[in-house]
Amino acid sequence: MVNIIVELSKYLIIILIIMYTYLCFTIFGYHDMQKKQEMLRRQNILMFLFHLIAFLVLYLEMDDIRIAGLYLAQVLLFAMTIFLYTKIYPRVSRLVVNNMCMLLCIGLVMLTRLDYGTAMRQFVFAAAGIALSLIVPVIIRKVKGLAKLRKLYAIAGMASLAIVAVLGQVSYGAKLGFTIGSISIQPSELVKIIFVFYVAASLKESTEFKNVVVTTMIAALHVLILVISTDLGAALIIFVVYLVMLYVATRQPLYMLAGIGAGACASVAGYYLFSHVQTRVNVWRDPFATYDSGGYQVAQSLFAIGTGSWFGMGLCQGSPESIPVRDSDFIFSAIAEELGLIFALCLILIFVSCYIMFLNIAMQLHNQFYKLVALGLGTCYIFQVFLNIGGVIKFIPSTGVTLPLVSYGGSSMISTLIMFAIIQGLYILREDEEESIERRKKEQKLRAQKRRRTPKEAAGAGLSEPSGQKRVKTAGKERKKEKAGSKQRVR
Repeated sequence: MVNIIVELSKYLIIILIIMYTYLCFTIFGYHDMQKKQEMLRRQNILMFLFHLIAFLVLYLEMDDIRIAGLYLAQVLLFAMTIFLYTKIYPRVSRLVVNNMCMLLCIGLVMLTRLDYGTAMRQFVFAAAGIALSLIVPVIIRKVKGLAKLRKLYAIAGMASLAIVAVLGQVSYGAKLGFTIGSISIQPSELVKIIFVFYVAASLKESTEFKNVVVTTMIAALHVLILVISTDLGAALIIFVVYLVMLYVATRQPLYMLAGIGAGACASVAGYYLFSHVQTRVNVWRDPFATYDSGGYQVAQSLFAIGTGSWFGMGLCQGSPESIPVRDSDFIFSAIAEELGLIFALCLILIFVSCYIMFLNIAMQLHNQFYKLVALGLGTCYIFQVFLNIGGVIKFIPSTGVTLPLVSYGGSSMISTLIMFAIIQGLYILREDEEESIERRKKEQKLRAQKRRRTPKEAAGAGLSEPSGQKRVKTAGKERKKEKAGSKQRVR
């Protein structure tokens, strides 16, 4: 009986994720708010159904009562997240909230399948991150001087990275952060957000050549410190984010071409300077030829994806434990093996849906600083997704970055939730701007209508005289007309 439930569940899960993903994109074509709200509620129902079916299978396969307790705790977390966001911020983007919860849900399901202790720690990180993220939109909306803190952003970012470069612990060939007790702190995850604010503040102040040179030098120092720490994944993200923000702010193709050229030269230099970069490039070229000298991870990842095929093996039916770093860097492979390539493709589309929403918010903001912040955070988010999945499927060399909201990692989880909260704050600002613009348009229209009225029309509308006086004068005019008419008849 359990085998039948497990076999049927994988098809039900695929149907649910397809329906959810379909709603992510069709909702953009509707302007009726009532229809949109109905579609968003359907997304919530589909998410909770997926969550229920997945945890039912996990409970039947693992036969551990703790699974039921973790399931109830997660349901409460998702329900409270949706409720609090919509009640505290009525103008919040429900699509972003839904996608955030769905990505958390997928990650927690897969981590529970891999290791209960890891899933429990991730749940605590998620709860803490959501509690923190509920405060962020208020800060974005109320604090007006964020664009004036350029120097503070630069100093905070470089100081944090420098401390890691000097005192950080080495993990997988890179100095990523510190470990306090059982908790690992990776400052570069939060520095990415601070860096976006710095670039937005600097380019908002001026896009003249002199200021661009200064901003580029500060950005280069961020990248250089990360290269010294051999955290090349974060260095690449910061480099690409800066290049995109610079091009959008200045509209100068020459800056983009110069940046691409500098990046290509830096990549070649990195290949010859760092042995683990050479290993990753060799693994990317042929992971099976280098199976015993670094290619084991990518080879097992490709085996897992191929084994899962389109519909997957089913939860607890595959062998994701054979994939190294399966709970963080290579969690996409574990998802593809047990839930299938169709599910994995839908997961990618959900990421893309979030990015489209981020770009939509960025394009509609009128304040240049907030526009660049939304663009920078969106680019940071989607490029990290690209680096993770691209490395897992051997499209590009592996960079060691996590899959946002899905992979295990406290720093990555909290920084991504803060990123989503900042986007929500910018979305609320956009709604405030639209309301203010509409109000001004109505006021201008009313003033224009009043100016266009002639004295006669104004008198007819009762604007120049009290209504009682107007009626007396009108009655007097009518009596004079009648007297004149009677005289003419007598004549």
